[in-house]
Amino acid sequence: MSLSCVHLESDVYLVCLTHALSTEREEVMGLLIGEITEDRVVYLSSVIILRRSDKQPDRVEISPEQQSDASIRAEQLAKELNRPLRVVGWYHSHPHITVWPSHVDVRTQASYQQMDSGFVGLIFSVFNEDATKQNKVQVICFQSRELHSQFQQVQVPLFITPSYSISRACLNSLVDIPKILLQEEDEAYEKVTDGSQDLLTRIHNASVYTKSVCHVMEVITGPLIHNLECRLHANKLRIQELKEEKRLLTQKLKAYEKKKIQPV
Repeated sequence: MSLSCVHLESDVYLVCLTHALSTEREEVMGLLIGEITEDRVVYLSSVIILRRSDKQPDRVEISPEQQSDASIRAEQLAKELNRPLRVVGWYHSHPHITVWPSHVDVRTQASYQQMDSGFVGLIFSVFNEDATKQNKVQVICFQSRELHSQFQQVQVPLFITPSYSISRACLNSLVDIPKILLQEEDEAYEKVTDGSQDLLTRIHNASVYTKSVCHVMEVITGPLIHNLECRLHANKLRIQELKEEKRLLTQKLKAYEKKKIQPV
């Protein structure tokens, strides 16, 4: 049975998009946590950032260990929030290419659906320019179906649900992005570090590593702090609005009670 639609909370969208914009050279990916209702509606409420063991410009892979760790994390989150949460999807980026899934993406999605028919895939197309030379972001939600011994993509309606705040789980995922990117750079640097290398090679490798770390700081850490500061400012405004609303309601309640106790 096909899915009715998918609801993506805006803070989850923020995490996925921030991760997708972290690099325009290789694809990134992660797993989505949520729940599926009896009427086949998927609600996505959290995300798990995955560390890449191999950076590729046209494909991403999830190891069995990562899937197992994600399931454990989803169970922990389900207990904390008292909701039937589990891993219900995956996402990855398409830097500089169309948002539509490739034949590899469709086959990968089909393999996930063999384990869970409600599993969904999101693709974020980033670093593409429109006719006015402005960067645009596109996102698609899809599943796979088999037709005449071949797998085809089926687009699933996607709705982004606005939220006034960032959940603790999504905030932790946002903070994890620069940490995981730096772990990837550390692993890449360790692979090419060899004591037998000549001085010029070691200097070159160290320079490339330093440049990569600075890039992470520039494209992720700086904008992340800015977004969090903007969110903090919005939260303060929202608190003021709620306080004013509380004051007006209190006045109305007092006026009602005063009118109620007056003698006839």
